[in-house]
Amino acid sequence: MWQWALLPICLAVFGTAGIWTVFAISVTNGSVNLTEGVPFISLCGTYTPQSCLFAQICNICSVLVLWIVVIRFQQVKDFGNHGKANTASIVLGFISSLGLSVVGNVQQSVSMNIHLVGAFLAFFLGLAYFWVQLFLTYQGQPSPDRCWVGPVRATCCILCTILVILMSVLLGAGYISEAAVCEWVLVTLLLALFGLFAAEFRHIDFHHLRVQKQASEDECILSSVVMNKHHGHDKHALSS
Repeated sequence: MWQWALLPICLAVFGTAGIWTVFAISVTNGSVNLTEGVPFISLCGTYTPQSCLFAQICNICSVLVLWIVVIRFQQVKDFGNHGKANTASIVLGFISSLGLSVVGNVQQSVSMNIHLVGAFLAFFLGLAYFWVQLFLTYQGQPSPDRCWVGPVRATCCILCTILVILMSVLLGAGYISEAAVCEWVLVTLLLALFGLFAAEFRHIDFHHLRVQKQASEDECILSSVVMNKHHGHDKHALSS
């Protein structure tokens, strides 16, 4: 049902609004100076008090990513694709989610090396996850939205790949501000890619969780009597 489409939309909206809120707070309280250039997202979230908000945003997004990755894995599996690509997608999604949590909870002011490892897992493996999803888009059963979801997903994946390469080159050349701009656009596109799952999730059937009703005392007594009766008949048959 269409309610499942709200999950990726919530991630895209919440994540985008969250990072820009952290940016606004860091600029307002003077943690970053825009006259020196555009700051990285991590730089905005490394100072208090917005560091606490940044960590919480990353944690919530990490949980939502895990949820979406699992649902998408099962959906593709139900479409008839049980191959290694689908298994690889859930592994990449899990590791990317872990990297996002590391980015939020280990700020660069605490440990730059661990923070960079988390960023690598979140960005690079997250991008690899969506390339696998693009492959799976055309491997499963044809969906009503594949005619436009596929090209949009491919375009976003290509743009993200270009941004990752460009960001790395600019950072290595010392163009920090320009590399930061690439990071902001990259994260926005990655969140948009997650939001794109809404087109496919709206076709998922909604299942209700049901708790087994506990048997009453009378039902238990009746069941015991029936079992004893059958046991008595069996003993009588053996003796005869």
